[in-house]
Amino acid sequence: MIKPFAERAHDKMREVLMDPDAQGPETHYYMIRGGKDKRNITVWEPGTVAGEYIKSYGHYHVGKLDETYTILAGEGYVLMQTRKAGSDGSPIDDEIDSFKAVKVKAGDSVFIPSGAGHLAVNTGNTWLVTSDDSPVDFGEKNAASLPGHADYEPFKRLRGAAYYVIDRDGKPEFVKNPQYRNIPPVELS
Repeated sequence: MIKPFAERAHDKMREVLMDPDAQGPETHYYMIRGGKDKRNITVWEPGTVAGEYIKSYGHYHVGKLDETYTILAGEGYVLMQTRKAGSDGSPIDDEIDSFKAVKVKAGDSVFIPSGAGHLAVNTGNTWLVTSDDSPVDFGEKNAASLPGHADYEPFKRLRGAAYYVIDRDGKPEFVKNPQYRNIPPVELS
């Protein structure tokens, strides 16, 4: 029987946190995968880890794959970053061409174009719940937790996205990740 659900534990999330030694909740978020015919559901816990809002790990899609997030409950940000291309056309992981932060709430949808690294951040006091249309192949070894269409390695290598989202006196603030060489200003929408 296929196990269509997984959780992202604090021990795994340490790889992409601003403060990897900080204590956090046992689980940061939960994923229910729909395969190719149903949508996926993700549920983020509220709160922070050493002041950084609970977020997803972050990844780029392998191949040409667009995705749309629909916000079912809660509020937060969907972060998207595109990498600069080298002279051979391959992406340069630590040089970001654009960084966009889309403020979201229940009822909103966000289109994530192919090539955009992305993650979501829960800045609210309740669960952030999304639905997305990214296809998952249950024939893969660990499809629910690490689907094959997602490349998590650039985020792991650079300890997260180009910006961290922290709680500064009850309001979100964007802090540059020092592992990146070139980062443009945040484009808020």
